[in-house]
Amino acid sequence: MKYKEELIRSMEYLSQDDRTIFVGQTTEFKGNALYGTLVNVPMDKRIEMPVAEDLQMGFCTGLALNGYIPVSFFPRMDFMMCGMNQLVNHLDKFEIMTEGMHRPRQIIRTAVGSTSPLDGGVQHTQNHINGFRKILTNVDIVELDKPEDIFSAFKYALEREDFKSTILVEWGDYYNEK
Repeated sequence: MKYKEELIRSMEYLSQDDRTIFVGQTTEFKGNALYGTLVNVPMDKRIEMPVAEDLQMGFCTGLALNGYIPVSFFPRMDFMMCGMNQLVNHLDKFEIMTEGMHRPRQIIRTAVGSTSPLDGGVQHTQNHINGFRKILTNVDIVELDKPEDIFSAFKYALEREDFKSTILVEWGDYYNEK
């Protein structure tokens, strides 16, 4: 299977779980490559968000606290920087702050933007994986380098028994290359 095909298969699998809901920019309307991976996800499982990343991250934490497993879309890793307050100070620390009473789980999709055939520029192509790993204690980060690892990574993020949230990092250049 190819990179994008595995993402499509993974999103279809996630959509079959009653707890999942797909939230973010370009979940209902075209606009970037992540949208194209939702072809088999029903529209009634999608919530389109404005460009308000902090709001989106907090909204998804609220959904998770109410039993949903939001699949939260940040089309570029650079954009997640605007949601860092909610990610670092809330989602990552909720289990600690509530002494284990609440363990909200999100599946967070993001991508290091592509540089080919069109370079999106430095504000759309940065890789913050190492920085996230240094500041997050309870949110795992998974790099989706190989097509054969994609489905199992999303399946694990959905089914993990420790209820941790997972950031899955895609590579925009791989949508057409691999």
